[in-house]
Amino acid sequence: MKKLWQTLEDQLNQINIKKKLTIFYLCCVLLPLILTDSVILMILLQGEKAEENYEMQNIASAVQSDLENTFDEVAKMTNTIYISRSMNTFLDEKYESGADFFVASREVQEKHFYEISADTSSVNVVMCSDNETIVNGDHFYRLSSVKQEEWYQKLVDSGQDMVLHFYYVGDSQPGATTKKRVSLVRRLNYYKNLKCEKLVRIDIDYNTLVRKLVNMNYSMPVYVCSGNKILFSNVGHSGSKENFKYLTETDNVGYEHEFEVYGEKIRILIMEQQSSIAMLIWDYFPLIMLLLAINILLPWTLTIMVNRSFVVRLQGLSQAFDGAETEHFNEIEDISGKDEIASLMHNYNRMVRRSRELIKTLYKDRLEKQKIDIARQNAELLALHSQIDPHFLFNVLESIRMHSIIKGEEETASMIERLAILERRNVNWDSDYINLKEELCFVEAYLELQKYRFGKRLSYKIEAQEQCMDYILPKLTLATFVENACIHGVEKKAAPCWIYIRIYEKQEWLCLEVEDTGAGMEEEALEALKEKMQICNIETLMGNEHVGMVNAWLRLKMVTEGNAEFEIESEQGIGTFMLIKVPVNSLHRE
Repeated sequence: MKKLWQTLEDQLNQINIKKKLTIFYLCCVLLPLILTDSVILMILLQGEKAEENYEMQNIASAVQSDLENTFDEVAKMTNTIYISRSMNTFLDEKYESGADFFVASREVQEKHFYEISADTSSVNVVMCSDNETIVNGDHFYRLSSVKQEEWYQKLVDSGQDMVLHFYYVGDSQPGATTKKRVSLVRRLNYYKNLKCEKLVRIDIDYNTLVRKLVNMNYSMPVYVCSGNKILFSNVGHSGSKENFKYLTETDNVGYEHEFEVYGEKIRILIMEQQSSIAMLIWDYFPLIMLLLAINILLPWTLTIMVNRSFVVRLQGLSQAFDGAETEHFNEIEDISGKDEIASLMHNYNRMVRRSRELIKTLYKDRLEKQKIDIARQNAELLALHSQIDPHFLFNVLESIRMHSIIKGEEETASMIERLAILERRNVNWDSDYINLKEELCFVEAYLELQKYRFGKRLSYKIEAQEQCMDYILPKLTLATFVENACIHGVEKKAAPCWIYIRIYEKQEWLCLEVEDTGAGMEEEALEALKEKMQICNIETLMGNEHVGMVNAWLRLKMVTEGNAEFEIESEQGIGTFMLIKVPVNSLHRE
């Protein structure tokens, strides 16, 4: 025992005075207090956690049961259509005209749809058939018109006869009151002798599901998710017109339960709430702080007073020497006393001043030069990177185009080729000028892409005299006016439209005509545009409308020293005609 005591004493002799006082404070005051309070708090928290887990399990089970009951009710609604021979025959029959189909559809709706609507008013029934004589609209659609839809692809990929799908329609249905959709899709294959592929889709009202969850008044936040996608919740994330949100790392999940219903894997997440014990501690926070002051601060204050008389100065000197390892030589400012410790501090300050002089003369200049070299190298790397990025984009586009050609997708390859033309023109700004021939190639590529977008709604015709092709104009001049015709003319009119582009010389003028049969302009808007084009300057570009046309016209005026002329005529519902006249003597040829 004596030997053990001697060993402990020798170990204590190796420790400085401040640490000895700290060890005494920790072992005799702080550690017993922490252990006692921690054990009590752990017992309370474990009991609360067990009760909370039990409640979370009950909530998850209730939510699962409610969802399964809701979807089972919808699945039962499909049975009426699934086993109805008259309904299946109606979807399989070939109709001679749209009127014949309309009459037959009315009879079917009166016979079957009212039975479904009697069960619930929160569903919408849509039936599709591989029957091209069906007229799209209301509750019936041709299967070919929905094969690109997300819900149909899920049914095909699943290999099942019935699937549940949550999805977002986005801007494809701008007038929809709800854009988040919940649909149960089922194949109608009960009658094997019927030839057409048929299916029924029942859309469940998304807001009804949200209201059911909210009205349950659960005491904890509940998230119904598919993977990390939040389908709906009782604490937000359930806006019917916004896209689905996703879980983040900041979401504190307390309990998770996963199940599958009609091919859709659903996760029910119960979020953790603040502990009631923690809230209780917060309520009695002033009293706890008083106890801490008595049990911790008072003994610690006494320890500091004993320590400050001689240990603090040694600690400050030790910290100063530690800073030397990182080249942070700081002088000790407050030196009190005239004893050996004070003398040591003064000697340290003299050493710091001398070391700073050596570092400045031997190392600092070299470090500054290295920083300049590194900055120059980084700038060169950034410059090289900016050159590589466009080439990488063009190589990727060309690779996609070649794959499309190999697969026989000529239309896709053509569109990618035209997109590459547009991107190459946008990236290549080595010069602000281009000849009319290259500008027309750009315009034709742009129109082909727009034609791919608008389909039969857009047609165009380009007529250009050969002697005009070598004239040099500011880049994207003609393209800007053609783009304006597409956006403000064709896009705003539902009927088929034409865009005519004519380039010719007349006397001493180069004439550029852009005409469209689109929506046209109101007289007030037309006059405002004429005035803006007449007085255009750099400040005009701060506006929000027709800024592209103003930009193009301003560059033309600068090239021709203000001698170019602009004319525009428009009639609402008829179309718009624009004429740009540029004096030939102000232009250059290649």
